[in-house]
Amino acid sequence: MAQPAQKQSKTKQPKNQAQDRHDGPPPSAWLLALEFRAFWEFGALLPAWPVLARASKGDGHSVVVFPGLSASDGSTIPLRRYLDSLGYQTSGWEQGFNFGPRVGVLNEARAQVTRAFETSGRKVTLIGWSLGGVYARELAKEMPHMVRGVITLGTPFAGSHRSTNAWRIYELTSGRKVERETENYDLPAAPPVPTTSIFSRSDGIVAWQGSIQKSAPHNRNTENIEVVASHIGLGLNPSAWWAVADRLAQAEGQWQPFQRKGTFLHGLIFPDPVRPA
Repeated sequence: MAQPAQKQSKTKQPKNQAQDRHDGPPPSAWLLALEFRAFWEFGALLPAWPVLARASKGDGHSVVVFPGLSASDGSTIPLRRYLDSLGYQTSGWEQGFNFGPRVGVLNEARAQVTRAFETSGRKVTLIGWSLGGVYARELAKEMPHMVRGVITLGTPFAGSHRSTNAWRIYELTSGRKVERETENYDLPAAPPVPTTSIFSRSDGIVAWQGSIQKSAPHNRNTENIEVVASHIGLGLNPSAWWAVADRLAQAEGQWQPFQRKGTFLHGLIFPDPVRPA
């Protein structure tokens, strides 16, 4: 008789993933209800624009942005236009709505990264919102010679699927079982390139602990940046945009951890960092 799916996934799960995974509960119903504040976060972009426009200018390298579950490139247009204004060459994932890694999805994503790399002759930065961040991280593991760095927004790479409020939607839209999808990947392991995880403790979809990158002996250039945001609003949040711009502006090969200024206001926007354990 076949073993139950949950038990089977535990036996097949890569060792590092089994040790590093957060298996706590998903965010509370109260936090889930607070996701409606995403509209306020988007509205805050206009008054924040004078500050956002002062971010360091980019060096023109290519940036590919992957949307979250059930979202399309339309959801990342504001972020991509902002990065364009700073001097980067951005693109969406160009595959319509993200309903999970269906047949051909990852192959096309690999091809897109390859095209961006070969066209520019320079390494590409990958940004992923929620599920899109899983793609970004795994592609960077496969193609580190083409990837400059990875930035994720509320991505549940270090948590059990039951630590999110979206796993049933994933299974419904993708037609796939989450446990079977993840059992052959070591999702908590950091890519071998500079990696930043932007997260929020008030995320109503993903338990924030599932977005914490633990220390990686093979890659010391990893970090976690906390912002005050909803999950749905992370890609539209002024503080998240500032952190993304700050990370992108670093010269290739000269990565340094994100620096919080010692002001009270900055401390409210970027709470004490959670450092890799």
